Amino acid sequence: MIVTLILAAEAAFWVVLALGLATRYLLRWREVSTVLLVGLPVIDLALFLLTFLDLRGGATASWTHALAASYLGFSVGYGPSVVRWADARFLHRFAGGPKPLPAPKYGAARSRYEWVLCRRTLVSVAITFALISALKLFTDASGTGVFDQWYWKLGIAAAVNTAIAVSYTLRPKEPPAGAIVEDGRIVGWRIPQQQQP
Repeated sequence: MIVTLILAAEAAFWVVLALGLATRYLLRWREVSTVLLVGLPVIDLALFLLTFLDLRGGATASWTHALAASYLGFSVGYGPSVVRWADARFLHRFAGGPKPLPAPKYGAARSRYEWVLCRRTLVSVAITFALISALKLFTDASGTGVFDQWYWKLGIAAAVNTAIAVSYTLRPKEPPAGAIVEDGRIVGWRIPQQQQP
C-alpha cells in the first residue's frame, strides 16, 4: 500500500508543480499559482501522515515507510530549489524569459554552490532522521529495526555531500586555459595574440 501511496505522491507533486507554473505563466492567475506551489509540501506531509497511520494500524515497518518520511525531508530541504529550477525553465520556454544559467563549474563560485547543496542535503537528512525516529517511537510497530539501516544511508548521504563541498573548497576546479570566467561560468574565450614577425 505504501509503495502505491509513494508513487501517487510523486506523480501528484509533478502534476501540481506543472499546474502551478501553467496557471502562473499561461493563464496569468498568479494567486492560484501561488496557492498550488505553496501547497506542494502538503502532498508529502499527507504521505507521511498516511505512513504514520499505516504503522499505527498494525503494519510491519519496512523501507517503504522510511522512504515516505524521506520524501517529506526532501520536500523541506530541496523543495524550494526544485520549484525555482522548474520555474526558471518554464518561464524561459513558455513566457519568453531569459535562458536559465547553468550551475557554476569553477573556482569559488562552484565551492559556494556545493555548500548550498550540502546545506540542503543536511536539512533533508535532519528532517528525515527526526521523522523516522518519530515513526519508531510513536507507532509501536513491529520491524522498526529496518529504520536503523536507513539512518546509515542518511549518514552516508550527509558525509558524501559534505566531502564534495570540502573538496571543492580545498581544491577549486580550474577553468580551461584561455577561458573567460564570470561567477564560475565560462562566458567566452581569449583569442591568443599572433606573434609579431
